[in-house]
Amino acid sequence: MTTRPENLYPAYHAHVYFDEDTLDLARRLCQETGSTLFIPVGRVHTRNVGPHPHWSCQLSFNAAQFDTVINYLEEHRYGLNILVHGVTGNDLADHTDHAMWLGQPSDLNLKVFT
Repeated sequence: MTTRPENLYPAYHAHVYFDEDTLDLARRLCQETGSTLFIPVGRVHTRNVGPHPHWSCQLSFNAAQFDTVINYLEEHRYGLNILVHGVTGNDLADHTDHAMWLGQPSDLNLKVFT
């Protein structure tokens, strides 16, 4: 069971996970989130990038935006799974110790950090 993400850090990334069957939903979610909440939206990756075991798109936000972004994503995520993590400058810790989820967690490829 996953717990709701908590606002514990000054900055955050949310990585929306999808595959070829949910690509259009993910594009819509990321574009709508960015334009509605005025947050930066990264590239929609149609391949696995970094530690992410699925195709993904990154949303960036800060602690002041946290509740608004998380509430929006919870309500509009279309059943997609989303990794939310603090951005502290320690990439390994950010993707392990600071990792929180909306939906089902995935095992990340942590080998990229060694």
